[in-house]
Amino acid sequence: MEAIAVIVNGKQQRITAPPDEPLLWVLRDQLQLTGTKYGCGEGHCGACTVLLEGKPVRSCLTQVAAAAGKHVITVEGLEQNGTLHPVQQAFLREEAFQCGYCTSGMILSAVALLGSNRTPTEEEIVHAMSGNICRCGTYPRIVAAVREAAQATKG
Repeated sequence: MEAIAVIVNGKQQRITAPPDEPLLWVLRDQLQLTGTKYGCGEGHCGACTVLLEGKPVRSCLTQVAAAAGKHVITVEGLEQNGTLHPVQQAFLREEAFQCGYCTSGMILSAVALLGSNRTPTEEEIVHAMSGNICRCGTYPRIVAAVREAAQATKG
């Protein structure tokens, strides 16, 4: 095993793991970033979503070697100087979660969407969030939260 350099939430990290180790387990077990959740382990539910170079990826399927030298953002990395990201704030205001298990993946997918499209339509929001499953069924509140965050990030 060799050390792999990854920039996680803005900090350089040296990871010692097999290159094919899923990024999910490195984040959770080595870096103690437990906001990233294990869901299905097959990339279908989106609970493990993180941003890799600004794009949403399933960390259960992404090998740590694929993140070498790249920027990874987890839900813990969205807060800046004690202030939640506008998407996090909107999810709280809209109560866009019940059990909360899917929330970090949903938030990161929404952040990625708003990073590429500051004024998404409802159809675009639904499409962008379709890879994230909420077993509690709070989809209307999730869409409302993304719409609210889009309004907040416009200004």
